[in-house]
Amino acid sequence: MITLHGAFGLLPQKGKAADNVDPKAINRLVKSLDAETQTSAAEREDKDESPPELRWEDEALETIKQISPKAFETLCQRLLRESGFIQVEVTGRSGDGGIDGRGVVRVGGVLSFHVIFQCKRYKDTVSASVIRDFRGAMVGRADKGLLITTGTFTRDARAEAQRDGAPPLDLIDGEELVQKLRELRLGIEVTPRVIEDVRVKEEWFNTL
Repeated sequence: MITLHGAFGLLPQKGKAADNVDPKAINRLVKSLDAETQTSAAEREDKDESPPELRWEDEALETIKQISPKAFETLCQRLLRESGFIQVEVTGRSGDGGIDGRGVVRVGGVLSFHVIFQCKRYKDTVSASVIRDFRGAMVGRADKGLLITTGTFTRDARAEAQRDGAPPLDLIDGEELVQKLRELRLGIEVTPRVIEDVRVKEEWFNTL
C-alpha cells in the first residue's frame, strides 16, 4: 500500500530540480491512491448495510407460524385461559362458520359473557370480508367475538370490526399476540438483566 508519506517521497525534494520527477510514477501513484479510497468506501458501505438484529417479536411470530393449525388453536386456548377465561374449549368443527372455540369471561364474579373466537395463522393481512363472515357466524351464538391472528388486520378490517349498528368484534394481531405471550410467560422466557452503576465517591476517600 502506498501511503501519503510514500507519495511525498516521489515529489521533488528541496534542492532537486523539478525535471527529475517521473510523471509516469506520479500517475501510477494517483491511480493507486484513488483505488484504495474507493476500496475503503466500499468496505464502509458493506458495514453500514449489515442486516439488522432480529427482534424477539419477529422471531416469536416466525416460530408460531411454523406450528400446525391445531397447535395454534391450542395456543390460543391456553392464552385465553391464562387471561382469565373460564370453560375455554376448542371446537374446530368444519362447517361451523369459522368458529374455532368458545369460552366464558366473568367480570367481577357477577356478570358472564359468552365469547367465541377464531384463530387465523396468517402470514399476511386479514381482510374486512373475514370479519364480516366471522360476525355472521357469531350472531345469536355469543355475546362477543374475538379474532386472533399471527398476521395483521387491514384498515378496512379494523373499521368493520367496530362498525356502527353491528356487534363489535375484538381483534388481536401478531404483535399484540406475542406481547401477550411474553406477559404471561407462555413460550417466551424473560431473563432480567442487572446493570451496575459504579461511581467513585471521592468525598469518602477524603475523609480517611
